Amino acid sequence: MPKKLRVLVLAGGDSPEREVSLASGRAVAEAVGHLGHSLLAIDPATGKSLLGPEGKFLADGVHELPPDSKSLAVIRQKGAIRTVEKFDFSAVDVIFNILHGGRGEDGTIQALLDLAERPYTGSGVLASALAMNKHASKKLFKAEGIPTPDWELFTLKEPKLSPEEKGKLKRFGYPFVVKPNDGGSTVGLTVVHKPDELEGAVEAAFEYSNQVMVEEFIAGRELTVGVLGQTPLPVVEIIPKHEIYDYTCKYTAGMTEYICPAKLTDDQTRLVQELGLKAFQILGCEGFARTDFRMGKDGVFYCLEVNTLPGMTNLSLVPKAADASGLSFEKLVQKIIDLAMERRNAGS
Repeated sequence: MPKKLRVLVLAGGDSPEREVSLASGRAVAEAVGHLGHSLLAIDPATGKSLLGPEGKFLADGVHELPPDSKSLAVIRQKGAIRTVEKFDFSAVDVIFNILHGGRGEDGTIQALLDLAERPYTGSGVLASALAMNKHASKKLFKAEGIPTPDWELFTLKEPKLSPEEKGKLKRFGYPFVVKPNDGGSTVGLTVVHKPDELEGAVEAAFEYSNQVMVEEFIAGRELTVGVLGQTPLPVVEIIPKHEIYDYTCKYTAGMTEYICPAKLTDDQTRLVQELGLKAFQILGCEGFARTDFRMGKDGVFYCLEVNTLPGMTNLSLVPKAADASGLSFEKLVQKIIDLAMERRNAGS
């Protein structure tokens, strides 16, 4: 039996992935309770407890589409950072951070938790910031010999590209991908198939970030490698009903087929796991993370990004991979907590 701990679950937040975070928070909170730990759960965007009178998680599930920018603006007025700053962290032993996107995943909350001198799950400030910035992480992947799709980054003052900027896209051909540089869950992402789709794609990405990335589209298989500690988990292949693994396919039951372990040769499995672990290590990630790939028709594994706080819902990829390795969801949650405590004890 693990030592009983006072665990604070942080879920919700004010990013477009708010609902996904709440769904992950519900699953984690239930597992923490089943493990026998003392549980607190707070949404830092509201400052309110996520637990009802009987300790049940209050949040709803994930809707088919993410929250729009107007509803998020209302939530942000409540001040997520102030909520975390004012919390008495001396009342807990460890923080299970399952905030997805935005300030919960970009190093901001991690910096506040470092100042509070309490162990927390997932990566630290620098790794979180690097992974959230797709441009920065892709530059590191390229420098370290990890294949990644070609890309161009635009920092915009308004949601449109100039003729000169459009000229830089000629090398991609169609289709190509337009997405926010610092987003997740494919929120604001569009696959552009013809010129008249570009304007709407830039507007969709700009709604969530003034840094818009245009990326080469790699036709092929979608794969992901979870890492737990310093160990890659079994590879998951993702077969969505839509063209890409979009928000709807990610969070709607029946919209995606998952194959774990993926049907790869032993050499292919070994290679993509090595690349997933290498990307994790290059960014300085800790605890757990998930590295996403496209396997091109040329057989090359192209690294898209590292997600430092991957989903923990019943449809999420890391729990599926952990289960394939013989690790139940509750044991996965306990292992993530243990890794956070070990990092604290090691003084990092």
